[in-house]
Amino acid sequence: MSLEIGDLLPDFSLSDQNGEKFSSSELIGKTAVVIYFYPKNFTPGCNREACLFRDSFEDFTDMGAKVIGISSDSEASHKKFAKRFRLPFTLLSDSKNRVRRLFGVKKGLLGMLPGRETYVFNKNGELTLKFDAMGADPHIRKAIAHLKKSA
Repeated sequence: MSLEIGDLLPDFSLSDQNGEKFSSSELIGKTAVVIYFYPKNFTPGCNREACLFRDSFEDFTDMGAKVIGISSDSEASHKKFAKRFRLPFTLLSDSKNRVRRLFGVKKGLLGMLPGRETYVFNKNGELTLKFDAMGADPHIRKAIAHLKKSA
């Protein structure tokens, strides 16, 4: 079952690229959040998507939104990925794909790769945008346009 518009941000905890525990419940009532699921660190499409989020990071923070990337890569891989591409946002390790299943992220590319999906939650934790596409570029454009429209 996948999340639908109006659903609340699921409660989950994962470790970030620095080994710190992150809990989704800490965001509700404080900030809007853009959560994007991506297949794998250090692959062309995922490198591009992360760098596009990085390059638009100030736009997101100016609109009061926190950006979080989630994949099944390890904390150590996330740390190297964040350092190599100078990523200013949180990367979470979902090594058992528990959170991916919680959100209902579908597999992409004929079911062979983990899907690429973006979710935008408002400050109250309500899902206001859900978007999937294997291409990286539309995720950033759609999230920014949606946040601007919602402001």
